[in-house]
This record gives sequence, structure tokens and C-alpha cells, in this order.
Amino acid sequence: MATIESIQNSYIDYVLTEGSQPKSVYIFAKQNEMTEAEFYQFFGSFEAVEQSIWAGFATKTLAEIRAQEVWTQYSAREKALSFFYGFFELLKGSRSFAIYTINKQPKGFTTPRVFENLKNIYENFADEILKEGIETTELTDRKFFSKRYKDALWIQFVFVLNFWVNDNSAGFEKTDEAIEKGVNVTFDLFQRSPIDNLFEYGKFLVKNGRV
Repeated sequence: MATIESIQNSYIDYVLTEGSQPKSVYIFAKQNEMTEAEFYQFFGSFEAVEQSIWAGFATKTLAEIRAQEVWTQYSAREKALSFFYGFFELLKGSRSFAIYTINKQPKGFTTPRVFENLKNIYENFADEILKEGIETTELTDRKFFSKRYKDALWIQFVFVLNFWVNDNSAGFEKTDEAIEKGVNVTFDLFQRSPIDNLFEYGKFLVKNGRV
């Protein structure tokens, strides 16, 4: 009997063996001893299968890192780093599939459809830890800009993903370094800086008629 996981695994095996999607759901279903109706019970297309696989990477990563005893003690920065390290460690086991799907995506600035569900899960997570960071004053609540913090984290995630695809270092050590440096720089920008102090001083002077 077909399940979400069995269809995902059969699909991954097919595309990595053949180098392309099955020509039709009928052919794919027949090869895997299921009916088209069984396939459509779970997915509306092969693209939907790919979307669910990528979303599954994020969901599994979150489940694993949130199960750690120290999770509740982590800062927002540490939670972000934990997600990045966990996600790319998990992705190592599906590197061939990841590269296959990434390489066939159209180039551009918009998020490829295959990553849409993954992005939703990731942004919900980012929203959660960023709000925590602002509430604890770890991060600075800037008018207008705070709402864009999660966008910066998504850009950082996409950058690391593309870096990982091209990383030939042993154990993908350079990717780990890219995560550490990239996430830390991004969170440094979210924290209070001398520019914030200068801005506050400027507002004070204007309010008190000195400018």
C-alpha cells in the first residue's frame, strides 16, 4: 500500500537513476505497483512530491533540534545556528537528490516553487526565534526594519544552500564555516550598533530643539 514516504523514496530513486522525472504518473505508478488514484491520494504532481521532500527536511530538522535538552536555554542566535547545522547535516544523506533538484531550478531572484513549502516552515521558525530575541532584548527592535529580519535570514539560508552544493571540502567543513560566519554576521546586524546610538542621539537633539 502506497504511503507518502514510499512515494517520496520511489521518486528519489527514479530521478537519481534516470536523471529526470518519470514521463507520467501512470508510468511511475505502474513501476511501483500502485494505481494512479493511490498516487493522487497524496500528491497532485511530481513537483508536489519534491516540495514535500524539501519541506520534510525542515520539519525533521526542527523536530530534532527542539528535542535537545538545552534548546530552551538557547539564544535566538544559537537557535538559528542549530537549525543551519542540523539541516545541512541531515541533507548530507540526500545530497544527490538535493543537487538534482537545485540544478534544474530556473535562475532568478524569486523563490523556486520547489522550495515554497520549505520557505514557509523556515520563515515561521525564523519569526518565532526573532520575536523571542526582541523580547529578551538580544536583538534590536527597529521600526520598519525588524519585519525584514526574517528576509535576511532566508537570504542567508539560500546562500549557504548554494555554497553547500559547490563545496568539495572533506566533510563539507567549508559549509560549516560559512554557516558560522554568515549567521553570526547576520545576527550582529540585528543587534544594537553605534548607528542605532547615533540615530537615537539625533532624535534627542531634534526633540529638544538643538537641530
